[in-house]
Amino acid sequence: MHEGRYVFAQLMQHLPLTTFRRCVVRYRGEHRIKRFSCLDQYLCLAFAQLTWRESLRDIEACLRAQSCKLYHLGFRSTIARNTLANANAVRDWRIYADFAQHLIGIARRLYADDPLALELDETVYALDSTTIDLCLSVFPWAPFRSTKAAVKLHTLLDLRGNIPSFIFISDGKMHDVNILDQLLPEAGAFYVMDRGYLDFERLARLDDAGSFFVTRAKSNLKARRRYSHSVDRATGLVCDQTVILTGFYSRQGFNRPLRRIKFNDPQTGKRLVFLSNNFALDALTIAKLYKCRWQVELFFDDLPYCTPSYVIEKIESVDRDCTFAEFLRDGTLPRTWQHRPSEAPKVHSHRLGLPADALAESCAAPSYL
Repeated sequence: MHEGRYVFAQLMQHLPLTTFRRCVVRYRGEHRIKRFSCLDQYLCLAFAQLTWRESLRDIEACLRAQSCKLYHLGFRSTIARNTLANANAVRDWRIYADFAQHLIGIARRLYADDPLALELDETVYALDSTTIDLCLSVFPWAPFRSTKAAVKLHTLLDLRGNIPSFIFISDGKMHDVNILDQLLPEAGAFYVMDRGYLDFERLARLDDAGSFFVTRAKSNLKARRRYSHSVDRATGLVCDQTVILTGFYSRQGFNRPLRRIKFNDPQTGKRLVFLSNNFALDALTIAKLYKCRWQVELFFDDLPYCTPSYVIEKIESVDRDCTFAEFLRDGTLPRTWQHRPSEAPKVHSHRLGLPADALAESCAAPSYL
């Protein structure tokens, strides 16, 4: 006998539906819509994300197999493949983008007091991107190379809780450094990036906004040492210097002192050269800050992708789903998790997914999110 609420319904009850309805009204998402509401569309996409559905047909077949339970799962309309495809094609994607930003704000407040690996009170962001390979015949609007298509997912990750605070989807040809033009710098925050983002004119904008950056120097960097500070070489530090750029174009872009720190990695034996505009932290903390950048790589590795063709532009909603998944992975429903091999064209070797029947199981336990 059924008792309690289904797992999926327990997850969805924590959504701020008042905010969602405001987003729908803002962009007239349900103008002349009679049956399949924006909330039903969102629930379909959330269910597909959590249960690792592969296509619109897969979503339809899975939900129709549980047709007697749809009402209790939160759906108020019959799920049809054509209806879902049309909704994904014509409804304003900004509804879900704005809603995702609101969910991100909620999640960031929950993790605001989480400690970093370093003793820092300031916010630390890691900036990076990943390329998602696509089929050129299915995605002709995303040309990348002559034989395949791709989109690039640019992510600014808050290292407290590993919550994305900014996501931008571009074509695969866009260079990483151009995403710095889309950021709104936060005063006092640290932005940790690899050397693919080394553009001194753009880094100067971060400095002007009162933000700090930590990045790696390229091998052809031209700079003149102005001061040298003492370091403890037993920690792996080689030098801590204040430098001035001497290259013609780099000097025009950043005509102020920079901090250059050289560090020998004891594990790989490589010598790493870091650049930063922060002169208050000690040199070893700057080196450890860059090490924290690896969290964004782990985020990309764990990010579960939803592969239906019409869902790719709704990827902003992935963030909150990932938060649910991370919560579940911590032990709430351990038996439902499984690693599955890669089948769809993408850059990752594995994904995490919840079986569809697990979310449709009855759960009499109280809400746990």
